[in-house]
Amino acid sequence: MTEIIPASLALAGFRILVVDDDEDSRVYITTVLAADGANVTTVESAAAALEVLPELQPDVCICDIAMPMEDGYSFIRKVRALTKDKGGQIPAVALTAYTDTEHRLQALEAGFQIHVAKPVDPEELVITIANLVSLVNSNHAFKS
Repeated sequence: MTEIIPASLALAGFRILVVDDDEDSRVYITTVLAADGANVTTVESAAAALEVLPELQPDVCICDIAMPMEDGYSFIRKVRALTKDKGGQIPAVALTAYTDTEHRLQALEAGFQIHVAKPVDPEELVITIANLVSLVNSNHAFKS
């Protein structure tokens, strides 16, 4: 992916929702994103994420795919069924150890804009999120 925004400025002030059942992953991602200035909220399940999403109104959501009870594919389909004011159009990143083409396509078809492989490189994650939000915001500007 081509770098559009310098990593040192990328996430200052962004509100990011991280959905992952693994506590170590949540802590790691929070540490990486907060170090770049993001305001990070973490939840351990799709159900918890759906509960906080409408009120939180994050700029982006990062969601693990392989979670018990409800996986990331199901979660993002439910998010995409929400209205815009409830968070239905939030830019979303699938974070997964499933790295083959089939899983990448499945994530995109489910409603994620980006598929990032675990283990994630911190700089790649920051740049990916910043570019995604920048792209979404510029596309909205053209539609106004």
